[in-house]
Amino acid sequence: MTKEKKEDEKFEFPEEFDPLEEGVVLPAELEPDHPGWLSIAEVMKISDPVFEKSKFLIGYKESSNVYVLAGDYLTIVDPGNDYTVFADLEKLGFSPLDIKKVVVTHGHRDHCMGVFELLRFPPIYESKEIEIINHEGGPQEFKKMLEAQGFSLTQVKGGETLELSGFEWEVIHTPGHTIDSICLYHGPTKTAITGDTVLQHSIGDADKTAGGRLDHYLYGLKQLLKRDIENILPGHGVPVAATGRRTVEETYEGVMMKIIEVEPDSKTTWMEGASLLAEKGLLEEVVYCCDKELALRPGNLSASQLKALALNDMGRCEEAIEILDQILAQQGDDVHALTAKGHALLGLQKYDESIKYFDDALAINPEIEEAQVFKGMALYFLGKYDEAMEIEAFKAEFMEKFKSEIDKQKEEPGQEQEPKKDDKTPGGEETNEG
Repeated sequence: MTKEKKEDEKFEFPEEFDPLEEGVVLPAELEPDHPGWLSIAEVMKISDPVFEKSKFLIGYKESSNVYVLAGDYLTIVDPGNDYTVFADLEKLGFSPLDIKKVVVTHGHRDHCMGVFELLRFPPIYESKEIEIINHEGGPQEFKKMLEAQGFSLTQVKGGETLELSGFEWEVIHTPGHTIDSICLYHGPTKTAITGDTVLQHSIGDADKTAGGRLDHYLYGLKQLLKRDIENILPGHGVPVAATGRRTVEETYEGVMMKIIEVEPDSKTTWMEGASLLAEKGLLEEVVYCCDKELALRPGNLSASQLKALALNDMGRCEEAIEILDQILAQQGDDVHALTAKGHALLGLQKYDESIKYFDDALAINPEIEEAQVFKGMALYFLGKYDEAMEIEAFKAEFMEKFKSEIDKQKEEPGQEQEPKKDDKTPGGEETNEG
């Protein structure tokens, strides 16, 4: 341990110590003084009753942060993995018997195994009245160990509202780090308890052994970005006050960089990132990067056009048209913008209107295959089948999809069906996007 702190000295981690990595054991000279249990209200400067008496314990070594939500009773969020965690509860004015619920943000040992230390407390073990909550995708071993001792789990999917210590918290399923990761969101204080999904200055790995996946990670973070988050109570490290949304965004951006295999210090531009993400079909992330670029350089027409193309492919055609009109007002002969606007109108089923834009693009550059195919589709939807089939690029596309459908039916002989005469798309499928 380092030298003894003065009573009025605030606890701070040494710069060399990153408390956010799981499994890190510090050299003795870097081991920080531990502050013990701290008041959430005081540290976060939140005066709401939900945190008035609530405490948290900074995690260390093989244990996560532990949160005690105090109200009508006590709720533990992530009991950690340290047998000493609950020893000081009585010194804080709490009794272990006041603990009625335990929420586990995910099934990693450093977050959940402390529950068994709690359950060993004789009155709790005998009464079996404590409610333990985790995601339904959590480790089966954890569930079996609880059931073997006569306890049961309440399993959530995400979307539920939990009453914890007399206050309502929304459950948000945030897979990625693990398949069973959840966050808890308290709307009135704009606070999220995030487990390892969001950590300050660090990103949790996608643990494949626990069902973690980077694409799922993006999904989970987007669920958080839909909420108004100012404060983060993470699974490791110090809480984040006021700038919680930016912390979520930084995690989101960091996961994108992992997916496109870009190092944090590579100085990749927003547009370079958007292009790489587009290659992987991550359209929402493309829009996000384009928005970041446009915030820096509002006049970047390339960013505007890439954003419009992504919006088109996402079916957000009206938004795309608004952007494309701005581009065409400056560059009326931009064949890509003309084709994209025609595509957007096609997606809105404005077939007649779309043809004008394909014709304008083809008048400038007759070789644009995309404009040819889209024009053929518009004609086909209008019932002008012969005229559509005169366009060689569309005809080739049509025949390819028709052949693919026939091959598919041959593979499933028991499910063969005659093509419906009123099927209007090359594969018989209905579409709003063309």
